[in-house]
Amino acid sequence: MKKDEAIATLIHYRIEQAESAIKDAYCLLSGSGSPESIINRSYYAMFYATLALMLRIGKAFSKHAGAISAFDKEFVHKGLLPKELSADLHKVFELRQDYDYKIISNPSVDEAKITVSKAERFVSAVKEYLMDYFDNLKTVNHEKD
Repeated sequence: MKKDEAIATLIHYRIEQAESAIKDAYCLLSGSGSPESIINRSYYAMFYATLALMLRIGKAFSKHAGAISAFDKEFVHKGLLPKELSADLHKVFELRQDYDYKIISNPSVDEAKITVSKAERFVSAVKEYLMDYFDNLKTVNHEKD
């Protein structure tokens, strides 16, 4: 397998993880799952999509904050993706951190629903951005054949 193909496979895998996390969030919503779990799955959908973007530019991160910072630097500050996505990612990350580790109270179902919406929008935008990469990759690979 060529390097570009291996990276493309990993990117697809991360996007599949993101989509699966969103489906999990919806299952939790429809099955009266806890708002904390819904927020967790929403955040992880966004995080997996962020990891897909990092693979696209040849970067990997072991810490969530590092990946989020790189997302801002490499994609938002350069104008490749809108600032709203950064704001959404930061907000859902903070909520997940708070409810998983800090806050004793529970989030509302409405708050959890909002995070699912933000995650869907985020993953959709990342997928759209990455489609250009895959289209260009196909063109490059066909030129080499």
